[in-house]
Amino acid sequence: MKPLFFHSFPQESVLAAFATPCQFQIRAATPADLTSVAQIIAESFHRQSGLFGCLFPLLRLGIYEDLRHRLASPMPHHICLVAVDMTADTASNIVGTVELGMRFSDSWMQIGKSFPYLSNLAVHPQYRRQGAASGLLTACEKVSLSWGFQDLYLHVLEKNNQARQLYFKLGYQEDIVESHLNIFFLRRSRQILLRKRLNADLTI
Repeated sequence: MKPLFFHSFPQESVLAAFATPCQFQIRAATPADLTSVAQIIAESFHRQSGLFGCLFPLLRLGIYEDLRHRLASPMPHHICLVAVDMTADTASNIVGTVELGMRFSDSWMQIGKSFPYLSNLAVHPQYRRQGAASGLLTACEKVSLSWGFQDLYLHVLEKNNQARQLYFKLGYQEDIVESHLNIFFLRRSRQILLRKRLNADLTI
C-alpha cells in the first residue's frame, strides 16, 4: 500500500512538530481512521434528523469513498490530518479532521497558478472550543510551508460566525467575497475566500 504521508521529511519529525500543548495529537490519517473521519465530517455538514435524515448513511458512505480514493491516489500535495484525543479510553479517539490539497486559480490574471487550500475542517461537537481545530490548522500551515508555499487559503460561509471568528483569530483575512448575484439566484449564504500569509518560523 502506498504511504499516506506525502512529504520529503520523516514522518516521526512531523508528528513531533504537530504535538499540541493540550490533549490532542495531530497526525496523518490512515485507512483505519476513515470510518471515524467520515462520521465526523458527515455530522458537521449534514443533518441526521428531519426530512433528509434518512439520507445521512448514504451521504456518510459517499464521504468515506471520496476520502478513500483521495488517500489512495498518488498526489504529492495532499494530506488528510486527524486530531487524536490522547486521554480518551475509547475504540476511536479521533475528534477532528481537515484536508489540505491544491487548487488552481480561476482568476484571469493567474490562470494555472496553484495554491494550498484547506477543506473539510470538522470537529466532534463534544470537543469544540478545546483547541483541536486550532491544532489542525497550525499543522496545515507547517505542511504548506514544507511544500514551499507562503499563503494558505480556505472558504467560509458568511453566516458561519463561529468559524469566521476562529479564522480571524488565527490570522486569516478576507481575500475574495462571492458576488451578491450568486446569493440572489441561489438563495444561500455567501462564501468568503480567506487567505493567511504564513510565518516562516513555523517551518519544520
